[in-house]
Amino acid sequence: MEISNERQQKIEALENKFTQIGQKLDTHLEGLLWQKPITYWDYIQTDALLNLQIQRSTLPDEMVFIMYHQVNELLFKMILWEIEQVCFAENLTTKFFTERLGRISRYFDMLTTSFTIMGDGMETEQYLKFRNTLTPASGFQSAQYRLIEFASTDLINLIDARYRETIDRNTPYEHAFEHMYWQAAGKDYKTGKKSYLIIEFEKKYKKEFIDFMQKYNTTNLWQKFKQLPIEDQQNEDLRAAMRHYDKTVNITWVMGHFKAAKKYIESEAGPQEATGGSDWKKYMLPQYQRRIFFPELWSEEELANWGKDAL
Repeated sequence: MEISNERQQKIEALENKFTQIGQKLDTHLEGLLWQKPITYWDYIQTDALLNLQIQRSTLPDEMVFIMYHQVNELLFKMILWEIEQVCFAENLTTKFFTERLGRISRYFDMLTTSFTIMGDGMETEQYLKFRNTLTPASGFQSAQYRLIEFASTDLINLIDARYRETIDRNTPYEHAFEHMYWQAAGKDYKTGKKSYLIIEFEKKYKKEFIDFMQKYNTTNLWQKFKQLPIEDQQNEDLRAAMRHYDKTVNITWVMGHFKAAKKYIESEAGPQEATGGSDWKKYMLPQYQRRIFFPELWSEEELANWGKDAL
């Protein structure tokens, strides 16, 4: 059988590919003879994915709660994947930067609009029953969300607003970690005592967090922006994408989460604590923690009124 030029080029390209990694093309061609065709369910791992929902109660709406949070974690993984493409790009362009920020913001837009699933998709009576089986677990313990924050901005912007003046770039990571804004959700700063919520969270993730903080110290989204040529930093599309991402994550998404939680925590059954026992309002509301990834891109007036319009 005569081999076309196109096929011959593909064979030569494959030969070159495997030669570069010390492999024989014939061995891989032989493997193709016995390889099963891929199916959708094998590629997506559907069976494994659909068997990850394990209820702790007999209440049907708990399944909604579990799957919703699992979808959140998958989207967080997508966001981290996109951030990594920007932060470790060898030749970063404003076009690539802007496009990837657009992707990330769309993921957060999707997360924000999905809060109606939580707000309107569960019976309050059921939620207030099965939530007691979840204590002391809390959505606060989403490690991926913390990683997104570390990869987005300088650590100083994640420090509890009360302690920012005592911390700078020379501060040890361990010390900065102890003053992250979310420590306020489970730490008594007068006594230094931490809640079980924080203790278990740190036991599981602290080392990973410290390593990640170091990895992104000079490669987070803000630092990558500042490393661009001055003219690129003035690119209107990029600056708009940076501002949109900042507002989407730190105001729009947060407030969507807050309003969904408020419906249940302050339901007709009376005020409730968050499952982890945290001071959830001071932890979540933008006006308290003033989480802003890119403060230099906002005016003084915008900074002073951060999150107030969302209430």
